Amino acid sequence: MTMQPWFTEAKLGIFVHYGIYSVEGVPESWALFDHVMPHERYMRQLDGFTASRFDAAAWARLFSRAGAGYAVLTARHHDGVALWDTRLSDLSVVRRTPAGRDLVAEYVAAMRDEGLRAGLYYSLSDWNHPDYASVRHPRPPHPELVDSTYVSPAPGAEDTRAWDRYLDYRDGQVRELLTRFGPDLLWFDGEWERSADQWRMPELARTIRDLAPDAVCNSRLLGHGDYATPEQGLPVSAPQAPWELCLTVNDSWGFRPHDVNHKTVGQLVRYFAQTIGMGGNLLLGVGPRADGTVVAEQAERLEGLGEWIRRHSPAVHGSVAGLPPGHHYGPSTLSADRRTLYLVCFDPPSETVCVRGLRNAVRRISVLGTGTELAHRRTGGLHDVPGDLWIDAPATEDLAAHGTVLALELDGELELYTGQGRD
Repeated sequence: MTMQPWFTEAKLGIFVHYGIYSVEGVPESWALFDHVMPHERYMRQLDGFTASRFDAAAWARLFSRAGAGYAVLTARHHDGVALWDTRLSDLSVVRRTPAGRDLVAEYVAAMRDEGLRAGLYYSLSDWNHPDYASVRHPRPPHPELVDSTYVSPAPGAEDTRAWDRYLDYRDGQVRELLTRFGPDLLWFDGEWERSADQWRMPELARTIRDLAPDAVCNSRLLGHGDYATPEQGLPVSAPQAPWELCLTVNDSWGFRPHDVNHKTVGQLVRYFAQTIGMGGNLLLGVGPRADGTVVAEQAERLEGLGEWIRRHSPAVHGSVAGLPPGHHYGPSTLSADRRTLYLVCFDPPSETVCVRGLRNAVRRISVLGTGTELAHRRTGGLHDVPGDLWIDAPATEDLAAHGTVLALELDGELELYTGQGRD
């Protein structure tokens, strides 16, 4: 696989966890794995999955207003229920639920009509497949589950023929997704239960490369992906390769009616600005209801984030990672030509904003969104150590909700002093 320029330019993606688990609002697949509910009850959710108000075009319009460049839909989670009309199993929403629709096909078409890249999530694990649990644990941690086929592999005797059958099924489904829908991105998961050799990752990567050479793949292919996927927490230091922070709007990936701990728009702006300031993308997760509608609180968060992005578009689109830690107390981005530096100030500056180690002369400083010019001056400096740059705080009327951005037009490409000063 080859990293595509569109991915690093997108900055924001929307991660949609949608499946039968939204019927009762239980953890996606994990309710099955952790025995939160009996298997039979979990699977009875098939009967209640209607997608009666599923409107992929409405999703696409919402995601576009949020400022996203791509989306990722759970085509199949660990529970094995496919959202497309797979020929490899009858366990799909097309054949086994009242929805009776190929939701993946509708989703891909709608995203592309709106100008968004279409990504598909696919779990390597399938806890419902009869050949997946090909290992039986000699001393299971939960004796009552000793005969269950709905638990993950563990140390024990391997049924190699069953595992071969399972990999044929997995490879067949991946081929279906690639050839029928041509996704721009494949987001794999569920890799932790086996080694790269057991998963036959080199062969899977070769299949993807042959059928979809331009598709981007995440790193959960055990050494064969294009970018890293830190989850539910911003890294302290940025990964070396391209990366994406996957983060939920509340505390859940799928629809959970009792999870009302939604992050505020201001918090999401902080996550977003900090992520792109470190050179990453933010993949923001929402969990629609079983009928296909997005929860109002989550939609409001997406709309609010989109408003902030639109006001500060020059600092977002076409930008790269900004200053390293220590130069400015807040995130920053840099224009692609490295001649304009964008400083994000989450809290209103009381007097001045400081930048350290900037060698460049500054031609002009203004507030994004209003264009108001700000005075600036330098203090200190000795020999090759540049002085500190002090920028007057913006007036109250120039402040933006959730974070104000200052644009510094530099004389030449960014040059920084990163030393320890004169002895």
